[in-house]
Amino acid sequence: MFKLRRRDSLIPNYTVLTLYLIFALVPLFILSFNAVKSRVELANNPLGPPKTIHLENFTIAWKQGKFYITARNSAILVVCTVASVLTLAGMASYSLARLKPPGSDLFMVFVVIGSTLPIWLFMVPLFILWRKLGLINSLLGLIMIYTALNAPFAIFLLRSFMVQMPADFEDAARVDGANSMQILTKVVLPLVWPGFLTVGLVVGMGVWGEFQIALIFITQPEYYPVTTSYWQFTSQFSRDWTLTSAAALMMIAPVLALFLGLQRRFIEGLTQGGLRM
Repeated sequence: MFKLRRRDSLIPNYTVLTLYLIFALVPLFILSFNAVKSRVELANNPLGPPKTIHLENFTIAWKQGKFYITARNSAILVVCTVASVLTLAGMASYSLARLKPPGSDLFMVFVVIGSTLPIWLFMVPLFILWRKLGLINSLLGLIMIYTALNAPFAIFLLRSFMVQMPADFEDAARVDGANSMQILTKVVLPLVWPGFLTVGLVVGMGVWGEFQIALIFITQPEYYPVTTSYWQFTSQFSRDWTLTSAAALMMIAPVLALFLGLQRRFIEGLTQGGLRM
């Protein structure tokens, strides 16, 4: 009787989750269908599955949208930003959580407050500064901005992993003569790697899909990331929704595949980080 009541009580939950799932997947299916249709078939049947599959839409969209350039630029932005954020935030969070320098608590308050401020408050002086430094139309300039924007979140989350981490392993390493950097890389990092993986996924997906900052600081096509390239593509080929759908699918496919492949570790990292704050 108890099991029956428990199952009955979960029916509304599963109903709501099913509706959310349908709401999320139906647009993705329609996008996939339209990406492999002809223009005539899409006009006659914009929502249903295709009768004939046209895979050449992806090849045409890849060449006309110059995704071979923009995908490379976005990959560089993602890899360099994730590496910078994990390196800087890892050292900062270890220092704040374990070494506890004077003013560490006040610095964490500053990090939390600073992370809530929108970048648009600083956009005009930042653009002027970047222009004087010659960082406009530069991938390095975007990497620096993305690193600064994502560092507060990374420090906050990684510190929450390290605060309640047992100190026995660190003490044993110090007895063996290890310095702080060796303890961080060889002792702490293996214990808190789910947090680093979570931060890397969040930062990587955010950088891959970022649009507005890249649109402001990048004006030369050879430096376009994939999002600005897609924006230019939709402006140029807005009437050909088959190519536009194929371009959109190519843009979201890497992030979707990465998230689906690592979603369990991603959720585990967020959960553990939330429990240890």
